[in-house]
Amino acid sequence: MMVDLDPSGQVTQRDPDRAQRQFLNYAFFKLDPAFRRLPQAERDEIKAEFLAAASSWTEDAPAEKGLIQRSYGLAGVRGDVDLMLWRIAFDLREFQEAQARLNRTRLMGYLSQPYNYIAMQKRSQYVNRIEGSGHGLEILPGQGKYLFIYPFIKTRAWYDLTPHARQGMMDEHIYASGPFKGVRINTSYSYGIDDQEFVVSFDSDYPQEFVDLVHRLRYTEASNYTLSDTPMFTCLKKDLSDVLNDLA
Repeated sequence: MMVDLDPSGQVTQRDPDRAQRQFLNYAFFKLDPAFRRLPQAERDEIKAEFLAAASSWTEDAPAEKGLIQRSYGLAGVRGDVDLMLWRIAFDLREFQEAQARLNRTRLMGYLSQPYNYIAMQKRSQYVNRIEGSGHGLEILPGQGKYLFIYPFIKTRAWYDLTPHARQGMMDEHIYASGPFKGVRINTSYSYGIDDQEFVVSFDSDYPQEFVDLVHRLRYTEASNYTLSDTPMFTCLKKDLSDVLNDLA
C-alpha cells in the first residue's frame, strides 16, 4: 500500500478534522499517610464517600456520552503514586466534571496528583496500511490484568525524516512486535494539549511478555529517535473499593 507522503496535511492543505474522537485522561493520585492515622470508622466513611463520587461520574451519565472509567492500584509497585483512574470521554469538559466530583469529597484533602495526562485517539498513519482504516479510532480499555503506561516524546530529528524513512522504521517496529499477542497497545496523541506528544498504554495479563516486548523494541531503528519515555507506570487492574482498601 502507498505511504502517506503528507501525513501532517501541510502540503495539500488538508481540511481540519472535527469528527468526534475519544479523549483519554490518566489521573494518578498519592495518599497522605496522615489519612491512615484517622479512626477506622472515619476512614471507612470517607472511602465510601469517595467511591460513590467516583462511580457517579459514569453511572449518572447517559450512554451516548460514552464515558468510561477504569481503576488501578499501584501500591507496592511504585513509591510516588498509589492509584490511577483511567477516564475516557468524547468531551474534555467531562474530565473536569469527574474531578470536581472527587474534589468535593473529604478524601481529596488527603490526596495529591503527582501526574495527570491528557491525550486523544486518532488513526495511526503507520498502522493503517497494515491493519485497516478503522484502527486506533476507538478503544475499550482495561481488558488486561495489568496496564503499563508512559508518556512519550520523539526527537525533532524524527520529523525531519522522509515519510518513506519513517514508515520503514515503523514497519520494522510493528514486525518486531508481531509475536507478542498477549500485549494490546493503546497509542493516544497529546500534541498541543499536554506536555508530551503521546501517551502509550499496554493492556496485558503477562508482565513478563511486556518486559520482553520492550526489550526487543530497544533494538529497532525507530528507538534511536526516542527523546523521552518516562516515567513508566505498572498499574494493577482492581475495583476501586479494593484499591482504596489497599491504601488504608
